Amino acid sequence: MRTSKIAVIGATGLVGETILKVLEERKINGEYFLFASKEHAGAKVYIGGEEYILEELTVARVEEIKADFALFAAGADVSKEWAPRFVKVGTTVIDNSSYYRMHAEVPLIVPEVNAHAVGNHKLIANPNCSTIGAVVALAPLNRVYRVKRIVYSTYQAISGAGRNPQFKHPIQNNVLPDIDMLLPDGNTKEEAKMINETRKILGDQSIAISATAARVPVANCHCISINVEFYEQPDLQKVKEVLSQAAGIVYCDNYAVPTQVTGHDEVYVGRVRLDISQPNTVNLWTVSDNLRKGAATNAVQIMELLLA
Repeated sequence: MRTSKIAVIGATGLVGETILKVLEERKINGEYFLFASKEHAGAKVYIGGEEYILEELTVARVEEIKADFALFAAGADVSKEWAPRFVKVGTTVIDNSSYYRMHAEVPLIVPEVNAHAVGNHKLIANPNCSTIGAVVALAPLNRVYRVKRIVYSTYQAISGAGRNPQFKHPIQNNVLPDIDMLLPDGNTKEEAKMINETRKILGDQSIAISATAARVPVANCHCISINVEFYEQPDLQKVKEVLSQAAGIVYCDNYAVPTQVTGHDEVYVGRVRLDISQPNTVNLWTVSDNLRKGAATNAVQIMELLLA
């Protein structure tokens, strides 16, 4: 790959740190510019043994660097203000925040699912961490049988709430079914993200989706129980074959758990079985590292897609 100027915004957060780790692991040939909040500016960070100094974002610096890519991992407010500034100087922005995901003109990309949608866009959104883990499993099945309805139940790790998260109740020994703010329709914002983002990524607004998202006392990796109804009766063996051959999936004859999946970039899929309560329906259990495939790795994969 050619040498690219790569800016990372939010380099000291959990996702930002993971982006740096993934860039190093995947040996991306780049000149890096690392940005963080004012209190972290001046600190040293190492990528591949090379020292970098954290900087505070300024308009002058954005215009001076004219980065090829900017990977945002600093939250919606920062993305709202600064992503357009990078785009203005010709940078391709890949944004991990929720701010641009549902903007009609901004592609929402999971490379294994809808790489074709990247096009020539200068602003690309990275989906929600749970959505990514779900659609990687659903997309290959959707190509064969077409999805009619989905019921999601998530078991989301503490690391998905960022560094030093605050919860309404103690998380230890608890399950908290209220991730993010409550919306007027009774869903939480996290549940709405999964519903709306799934439809956008799969390119089908007709899919009926229900979601319940819960935080569990697990350090890392999100688990999802997926009940998916198709327009025709699926063959169970065919379903297993499709999943076992699909890009980005590790198919499990039994199941995977978070301690096995932490540090991996694939979505692990198991507990695959027919729903005996109604026709045309299959149950799946997925586990994915929410900091890696659910955020950092997916963003870097989008950049690799564009570099290729």
